[in-house]
This record gives sequence, structure tokens and C-alpha cells, in this order.
Amino acid sequence: MQIFDSPDNPCPPGAEIFVLRTRDALNLRAAYWPAKGDARGTLVLAQGRGEFIEKYLEIIVDFIESGLNVITFDWRGQGLSDRLLKDRRKGHVDDVAAYLEDLAAVEIWLSERKCTRPWFALGHSLGGALLLLRAHTAPTPFARMVLSAPMIDLAGLKYPRGARLLARALDLVGLGSSFVPGGTATAYFTQPFAGNVLTSDPKRYAKFTALAAQAPDIWVGSPTVHWLVSAFALMQKFAAPDYAMDIEVPILILAAGHDRVVDTPATARFAQYLKNGHMVTIAGAEHELMIERDELRAQFLAAFAAYIPGSQPEAAPLTTASKASLPVR
Repeated sequence: MQIFDSPDNPCPPGAEIFVLRTRDALNLRAAYWPAKGDARGTLVLAQGRGEFIEKYLEIIVDFIESGLNVITFDWRGQGLSDRLLKDRRKGHVDDVAAYLEDLAAVEIWLSERKCTRPWFALGHSLGGALLLLRAHTAPTPFARMVLSAPMIDLAGLKYPRGARLLARALDLVGLGSSFVPGGTATAYFTQPFAGNVLTSDPKRYAKFTALAAQAPDIWVGSPTVHWLVSAFALMQKFAAPDYAMDIEVPILILAAGHDRVVDTPATARFAQYLKNGHMVTIAGAEHELMIERDELRAQFLAAFAAYIPGSQPEAAPLTTASKASLPVR
């Protein structure tokens, strides 16, 4: 296992690259960095769909310099972790709930390593949705969670119910391992910057375009039909108000004001029912908050620093007034 870095995207010093073995016998690529100076906590960074450790190298520097140990990993089916289909370009899992086995492997490693507590979790997009699933399933070891543009629902679906029915029908007729309609083996970051829906920062976008040529094995293309069916089922759970109300861990949601990947209004509706949560919308930002323009990325980091490592008072339950004032742009 290795990290593919470059002069434009250097790996922070002190990295420990290793393999995590899940309870269902899959190998995951993982990386750990100790904090600069005395650690005041440990952060688990949970990636989005189709992502890889290299995407987060720049922001990991910010975290370790702030006094946090950091561990991140490639989910099953992406990066350099084990893939579940012979065609490596297909983003696939049999059930998105299986991702919790990956997170369990991380939690076991943290316990065995006796990593500095408190433990925190940061999840982007799919990673944010999976942290919510983890928090809802059982008590978690995380003192606080930060969710970056979490996948509460998808944006831009003209006929959401029709999309769900179509995906389910294709899955039932045996096309579950095929790309979603319109999907390809091409990774998104290999497309031209103009018109992309991920970031407004051309330099950061270009870093990942270059990485496609440097390390083609870490990429995946579009998800499979079955992945989408399972993801839709998870997002349907989030639509029920009592789902959010059952979550105990304090949560900060950082949403992108110009998100065209996940549905920010749906995220705001979900946040209203969190007993111990807040939502902040970064106006003008695209989906990838951590690789946005400096001024937008700085807002993300400032909000993160105010909430983690938890030096602030615990978030109070949202009142009717505070729910109504949730910033949605």
C-alpha cells in the first residue's frame, strides 16, 4: 500500500500507511497521521463515494497542525481497498450498510492503538450519510460528528419517485451490477473543469485530474444500479423525522449553498429534527467544501475549529425558533 502524492499535493509527514482487515474479510487501505505536538483528540475522516485518501492530503495538514491525530481510509469498492466486482471502474457494494463493517474496523484499530480520546468523526457526502447510519444504529465512540454536504438526498432529480422505481426495476431484472443509466467508467475528475458541479477552484480540481494519470487504479467511475438502489433506501430512512430525533451524538452539518450533488433543502429539513445538532450553510460553495476556493474553504475550517475538538459547550437541542432560523440559501 502507498500514497500517490505529488509536489502539488504532498503527503503530510509522519504518515503510517497500512491495511485494515474487516470482519467480513476485506482489505482496506488506511492512513494515520499523529498530531503536531500534543494530541487533543483523534479524528476519523470518512470519504465520499468514489473517493480516495489522496483527495484529503491538503486538509489533513490543517487537522494535524490543529492538534488532532487523523485516520482516513478508502471504503470498500473504491480507492486501493478491495473492489467487489471484476470491473474495477464500477462503484459497487451489495448493501450500503456493509460500509459499517469498514467503520467498525477503524474503531477496533483505534481501540487497540489506544488513540488519544476524545474521538471525533468527519464525513463528506456518502461518508456523512454513513456516519448518521452509524449513530442511529448503536451508541458510537465519537464525542462529536461533523458532516460535510451529507448525502441526505440527491439534488437535481426531476422525478425522484420515478428514478427510484426505475433503479429498482433494473435491479430486479438482473442489471444490478451495470452502471446506472447514463453512467460510465470515466472518473468525474477526469472531465474538464468548466461546468463541473464539485468545486469552483480550478487549481484544486486540476490536482485530481493529474492524479488520474498518475494513479489510475485508485479511481472508480459511476455507481452501479444496485449501489443506487441501496443508497436510495438509506436516503428514504432520513426522510422520516424520527430518524434524526433518535440520534444522540452532537452533530454539526456544514452544507454547500450551491450544491448540485446533494439536496441542501432536504439536509435542512433533516437538521431541524436533530436533538443535538446545528446546520451552517456556506453560501456560494459547491459540493466539495474541503477543496473549494480559499475563502470558502476557510469558512469550513473556521466552523470545524469552533466545534472540534469540543472546547465549546455542548450544542443545545434545537427549539422551534432556532429550527426556523436554520440558514438555507
